[in-house]
Amino acid sequence: MKPNKKKYIPVNKGHFELDTDERIQLFKEKMAVGWDKDEYEKYRYDWDNLPQKNVIRNYPPQVDIELASACNLKCPMCYTITDEFKENVKTMFMDFELYKKIIDEIAGKVYALRLSWRGESTLHKNFIEAIKYAKSKGIKEVSFLTNAAKLDLDFFKELVNAGADWISISADGLRETYNIIRKPLKYEETLKKIQQIAKYKRDHDLQKPVIKIQTIWPAIREYPEEYYNTFAPITDMVAFNPIIDYLGKDEDIIYEKNFSCPQLYERVFIGSNGLAYMCNSDEFGKHSIGNSHTQTIHEIWHGKILNDVRELHKKENGFKELEMCRKCFYPRATEANESAIVNGREIIIENYINRKQKVGE
Repeated sequence: MKPNKKKYIPVNKGHFELDTDERIQLFKEKMAVGWDKDEYEKYRYDWDNLPQKNVIRNYPPQVDIELASACNLKCPMCYTITDEFKENVKTMFMDFELYKKIIDEIAGKVYALRLSWRGESTLHKNFIEAIKYAKSKGIKEVSFLTNAAKLDLDFFKELVNAGADWISISADGLRETYNIIRKPLKYEETLKKIQQIAKYKRDHDLQKPVIKIQTIWPAIREYPEEYYNTFAPITDMVAFNPIIDYLGKDEDIIYEKNFSCPQLYERVFIGSNGLAYMCNSDEFGKHSIGNSHTQTIHEIWHGKILNDVRELHKKENGFKELEMCRKCFYPRATEANESAIVNGREIIIENYINRKQKVGE
């Protein structure tokens, strides 16, 4: 089947910056530190353009490895607190020998590695070693998401020495809002950690790891400017996301026209149990596309299961034939129905149509 060039390809769907154009550009420049210029440009080109052309690279541009499916928090908007997650996902930590097997294969073949998915990856006993191993094998970009529970200055120094490139910190709201959503973490303690990290980076003239902080939009709706002005001086990027229907409560869903998912050409996900999944929206692990214990990443990436999904997405509304894709936020339509002023700049908020923007709903 020929690629449908008219397909709607969302770019970074559901993620928005509170930042200035200048800081966004600077963030991109910092991300490229340590790369050969041509190689970095090829990486970003492949990430943006392969999905639009339905081109399958020999290896995915990025591999996401879930070191931990366990989390130390119970945030009220997260799928990990649902009965469905508890029934379908065994919370565990990836076997480190399996991790090294995967890295040995993909080193020099993928551009980027993300050590996160459903759980809090820093809980893995070999987390620092995992970063160090990947970087020693030549993987250019190693990133992870974290709630910052373990991100004190000593741990950050270990991350620097291991070679971490990019850290995304989830910090929803300020003060009591944060304390309620991110319980039992405390806002002042998390803020102090980030301040200490920023000072350490300045004192040692460090560009990396770049620090991105992100929040759900409802947590800062009443004070986006204060949130930005609190974190912009001590991070490299300030971002926000509308709340996704992770709790599975929405029924009246409106979709984008002619949707085709870019993730099918960008990345593959390996769960902590070693099973492979086609995208990060299979939170409940119901649609395995392979097994990294017995298969290579190359075999999984080019396998029949994933290729069949790609063919479905080339058809008009073909994605709707898969329950997981119907429930995913990627094909879901958004509307620009809110705005905010941050230091004189207008920020447009695009929420999912018919989606409550209220924590826990």
